[in-house]
Amino acid sequence: MKAFLLAAGLGTRLLPLTNTTPKCMLNIDGKPMIYHWIQLLERHNINDVLINTHHLPDVVGKYVEELNTWHSDLQIVLFYEEKILGSAGTIKANLDWIKDEKEFLIAYADNLTNANLSRLIQFHRSRGTILTMGLFHSDYPRGCGIAAMDGDGLIVEFVEKPENPKSDLANAGIYIASPGFLDYIPEGFVDLGHDVLPRLVGRIYGCEIEGYIRDVGTIENYRKAQKEWKKILKPW
Repeated sequence: MKAFLLAAGLGTRLLPLTNTTPKCMLNIDGKPMIYHWIQLLERHNINDVLINTHHLPDVVGKYVEELNTWHSDLQIVLFYEEKILGSAGTIKANLDWIKDEKEFLIAYADNLTNANLSRLIQFHRSRGTILTMGLFHSDYPRGCGIAAMDGDGLIVEFVEKPENPKSDLANAGIYIASPGFLDYIPEGFVDLGHDVLPRLVGRIYGCEIEGYIRDVGTIENYRKAQKEWKKILKPW
């Protein structure tokens, strides 16, 4: 299976740290975020990874060269975006890379997690859906995409950053997708949360992830993640 690791964001909420370091390269427990993602992906037999870049791409590129050297079974390709395409736009721009795939993973690189990806993949296959969204219980649902599901896991409502959240069940930024999902991505700048997922309500499924997850997109969350990660049992 192949995976998109979305890492092109500017990281403006992490300034001044991101003046010289892309947020996907910020250290957690002495290792860049990308390192922890690659460890997790390899653990679940995902060895072909596309990482998109924009802000300080050379920093990411140099580290990826090292990863490709250290991990003989790993194949990481970089996709530079001169102009940011959006989380769904990146996928649309790389259709050739996944043209032979029956399913693929999409993940936001600024989420720190030890999620059981194999369980998420198994759930996706059991439902035969075009997209499965990983979900978690958020302590700040107003800042997340919030989903509601029926008893079988079908997503019956999805609202990005609602003023009055109806629940705390939030988009984890980890998806398993099948080729049919690509038909719903228009051309140009396209954001998954705002432009695509709300249109797919009633067609896609949600699955609560097993494991730790923290969006490391703010200084406050970055500090929390640094403390919490030391206490988390990692499967690698």
